[in-house]
Amino acid sequence: MKNRKRIAAGGIVLAILLGSLTGCKAQEAGKRQISLKVKLPPLTVANADTGITDSYELLNNACEEFAAQYTDYDVTMEVVKFGYTEEDEYITGCFDTDDAADILLEGYFNMSGYIHTGRVVPLDDIITEEMRADIDSMLWKMSQVDGRTYMLPYYSLQNTLIYNRDLFRECGLSEYIGEDGKIQSWTPEEWEHILSTLAAELPEMTYPMMMYAKNDQGDTHIMTLLRSKGSSFFDENGRFNLNTEEGIAALQWIADSYQKGYFPAGCENMEIIDCNDLFINKQLAIYIANSATLPGMDRSSTGVANFPSLDGKGYNTSFVTGFQIFDNGDPDKVQAAKDFLRYFMSNEEFMNYAQVGIPASNATAERVSEHIFMQEAYTANAANTVDFTANNPNWRGVRDVFYTHIHELLSGTKTPQEAAQALDADCNAAIETGWKNSKLHE
Repeated sequence: MKNRKRIAAGGIVLAILLGSLTGCKAQEAGKRQISLKVKLPPLTVANADTGITDSYELLNNACEEFAAQYTDYDVTMEVVKFGYTEEDEYITGCFDTDDAADILLEGYFNMSGYIHTGRVVPLDDIITEEMRADIDSMLWKMSQVDGRTYMLPYYSLQNTLIYNRDLFRECGLSEYIGEDGKIQSWTPEEWEHILSTLAAELPEMTYPMMMYAKNDQGDTHIMTLLRSKGSSFFDENGRFNLNTEEGIAALQWIADSYQKGYFPAGCENMEIIDCNDLFINKQLAIYIANSATLPGMDRSSTGVANFPSLDGKGYNTSFVTGFQIFDNGDPDKVQAAKDFLRYFMSNEEFMNYAQVGIPASNATAERVSEHIFMQEAYTANAANTVDFTANNPNWRGVRDVFYTHIHELLSGTKTPQEAAQALDADCNAAIETGWKNSKLHE
């Protein structure tokens, strides 16, 4: 009798357990399944505590950890990496398809244009007061349109010129070689002496300085060179303003420099990667780099310098990299994407990977300061940073036409004045189209 009671009691407990498990499964099954696509171009990261250097791997780890602990939805996440020349295909070309990006990690100079498509979601509701205070106000300003925040800054990279010290020494230019960890600036007179000496002394098939105009990759650096004779580049309304005495003088300097042999032969048909290969092969004395690419180079033979300026202080450009969320018509997916960014930005380990450049988070920068490459030099050089987009929409459209006129200048089919007129006309037309079609998320 007692055994029967025990069996009956055991059966009741088992039934309760099975019922409980069934209820849990039903509850789990009741969660909505959501799939998020996270997209990014090839981006380098760094964390002294791990061996991960590819942001693709970082995001895969972050997505896996987030999905494992997330309870609001049954979320799966796919990380997709695209080539720099494939951006249109992978972002705007995927709008209104199953392949549309939900989250983008990229540089602001492309991301800012997407805000004006009306598909990028404001993120102010996930920015805490603590986060707001932790990130410099200048970065927040760059992340906003009409007072709303559409991008979350992660880190910034400062682009400068670099030079091969060995080639400088071989050409008798040792006095222009600076100290390790310092960023130099040369006066216009020093620039001319350095370039003319390199052109005269370098071996055949070795060139003083990079130049390229095959496509839009690297056009930002050409834009920076166009400030070399005192041009502000933009007018007070943020429009191209190169058809001026200073702008034409800079275009003339580029054309003259090509004729003097300062640039590689056939550079109008070269792209930036071609100049990169020349520099690596020691066939180019002056190239470009930033705090992400410079550490991988031979530091003993590589010096750092600003782009030329009329006042001799030099210029650099700062590229901010961060996150953006797209609204693809599903509020639940937008919410899950926001929750992922909350999770990522509150995770110290993930934030530490921003040490590849200057972290946007001051707390992160302080935490990993000993691992940030040339932090003092880049921070001090921030005073020489120029704005290369003026927060204009349709920057992709600007880039589509800008390099074509530099190509014609270098090939001799346009004079500097004709190039200045064409650059102002076509680039400003692209900007006006951007403003005309601009639509912010509602």
